[in-house]
Amino acid sequence: MDDDKLKLILAALGGLVFSLIFILLAFVLPLKDNSVNKTIQAKHTLEKISKGIKEGQQRPPPDK
Repeated sequence: MDDDKLKLILAALGGLVFSLIFILLAFVLPLKDNSVNKTIQAKHTLEKISKGIKEGQQRPPPDK
């Protein structure tokens, strides 16, 4: 086989493999960013914990 044909075939196969990798990554990676939602959920959780601690400090201790 001629060296030029071999180079052409190898270049085409390399391009095909390279494009398939990016197509697979497009399906694997998420489309939207959920970090904002996680930050808001963490903030609400911390607010609930803080509120519970404050309410616990305001209540008188239970009688025995």
